[in-house]
Amino acid sequence: MPEPAGATLYRVELPMAVGFDHPAKRRSASDSLVLRLTVDGATGLGECAPRAYVTGETSDSVTAALGEVPLDAVFARLRSTEPALLLAELLRSGVAGTFGLRGGGNLLCLLETALLDLLGRRLGSHASALVPGGDTPTPPSLPVSQVLDLSLDVDEFLDTRGPFHFVKIKAADDIRRDVRTVAAIRARLGDLVPVMVDANMSWSPEEAPGHMEALHNAGADWVEEPLAKGSWADLARLRGRTGPRVMLDESVCTPQDAERALAAGACDAFNVRVSKNGGPVTAARLIGLARGAGLAFQVGVQVAEVGPLINAGRALAFAHPDALTVEAGQSDLFFPEMVAAPRPAVDRRTNTITPPPGPGFGLALTDLAAPFATAHRTEGDPVWRPVPARPHAHA
Repeated sequence: MPEPAGATLYRVELPMAVGFDHPAKRRSASDSLVLRLTVDGATGLGECAPRAYVTGETSDSVTAALGEVPLDAVFARLRSTEPALLLAELLRSGVAGTFGLRGGGNLLCLLETALLDLLGRRLGSHASALVPGGDTPTPPSLPVSQVLDLSLDVDEFLDTRGPFHFVKIKAADDIRRDVRTVAAIRARLGDLVPVMVDANMSWSPEEAPGHMEALHNAGADWVEEPLAKGSWADLARLRGRTGPRVMLDESVCTPQDAERALAAGACDAFNVRVSKNGGPVTAARLIGLARGAGLAFQVGVQVAEVGPLINAGRALAFAHPDALTVEAGQSDLFFPEMVAAPRPAVDRRTNTITPPPGPGFGLALTDLAAPFATAHRTEGDPVWRPVPARPHAHA
């Protein structure tokens, strides 16, 4: 008889050495769920980063939903189906279609990334083979955007965060400050580097046209999520005015959201994020919808991803290198030590990234992860059992 399969859930709340502020959230620690699956000696690591203001999910709600997932049926399918055939089905149908699962996007992302990683390790596959790809050749590296949040002064940002390929500015609650910031960046960088202001749903329909005009005059090319989530008609009217182009993020979590946005003519681009969009497979589908409609797309990140999600997002970016821009995150700045190794690197001399190494998504948990383990489930036992608390090394 084979050894029982198992799953361990980690809630990773790792303090950040540098905070990150934007209109929807001030963050000083990570809040990710990491799932470790083990079946017949093969291991897979998955991650999601629930954000209530984005999808309505939290780490608590995803943990509760995971308790309802029939993992024994998943384990049985992993044993009964050839890994290459199962991977092909997963890339075609996603975790929901392949395993008949239901749930929010972050739950599906947590499971899908773990299963893709496990199958990739079994097959010895590179990370690029674990996401649906386009027809564009994979480049050896990709440039990444730099994000100016509210915790950092614009002069320090310009002095320390270059070279710059694409700049995203997290909006303040004072449009005059945002206009000054855009103008300062334009004065230093010239006209060739695209500049986007991310309002994180903070403007009203009444004030947004004036804000867009002022930012356009200062040199902004894009505005991200300017209005309340799902304000399709108002977004279409705003987009129809002269000014920056509109990217949607929080409004586009599912393919149905994307189709509503396209039908309304509400945007010029999608911000695609693996966790928000329910895993790499659905994220790739959203890229296809954007591309088919003649829209641009960004491969974005959740703030403070801690491991598997970073490499899954990078695999997606290299599979679709025609993105408007790619966000690589700032894990090297946020976390002196990480719960997964090797650390997903950014070459800060050039602000570029290279493809994840593989096999799978190419990461293993470090000793720092152990104190964050919260629950374990063994095949044949339908109950998740608490993991005894251990002290945190950083405490």
